[in-house]
Amino acid sequence: MKHGKKYIESAKAIESTKLYEAEEAIALAIDGAKAKFDETIELHVRLGVDPKQADQQVRGVIVLPNGTGKDVKVLVLAKGEKADIAKEAGADFVGAEEMIQKIQTENWFDYDVIITTPDMMGLVGRIGKILGPKGLMPNPKSGTVTMDVAKAIKDTKAGKVEYRLDKNAIIHCPIGKKSFGTEKIKENYEALMEAIVKAKPAAAKGLYLRSVAIASTMGPGVKINAKF
Repeated sequence: MKHGKKYIESAKAIESTKLYEAEEAIALAIDGAKAKFDETIELHVRLGVDPKQADQQVRGVIVLPNGTGKDVKVLVLAKGEKADIAKEAGADFVGAEEMIQKIQTENWFDYDVIITTPDMMGLVGRIGKILGPKGLMPNPKSGTVTMDVAKAIKDTKAGKVEYRLDKNAIIHCPIGKKSFGTEKIKENYEALMEAIVKAKPAAAKGLYLRSVAIASTMGPGVKINAKF
């Protein structure tokens, strides 16, 4: 892979084999974010589990102390009173069958998260093959299938993130923006890491935290000496 001049310049300040303390690693990641936009800072954690085994899954949600810095657009699929509550709670889009139809016929994805009430899941299931690949399928484990739509909207807007393993046993998760500064990102980092450690499956054997790294959207990764 070819990298641009800004990436190469940022990479010179980082020792590729060194494990940095969290605060220094975060500062280096921020310094390495040289794009003109406010880059996202992402955490990448490789775990010593087998993602193919049902009893070794690692998945959960957490509201980061300082949010993600992203303006999250929320679609709520609900009817009646719950739809009215969703509108009052600040949902960007609210509807039922007509919204599902819009997704099916217009390939409509002008939102980041879908929250739905349990009674709507039968209809939502019909577009599971459309939503699934985009990571938009509501799920009780992520708090997006719930009767308490107001709380779900509030948490999502406040910076709730879902962490889950990919097929390579790695968790990728945003923990803020470059503009947050080192202290706020460190608080988000510690909150997310504590959640991941607490989510360790009983079936996991050996070293759980295999590697931890942080990077900006366009910058190089920095390895962290994770102490949890």
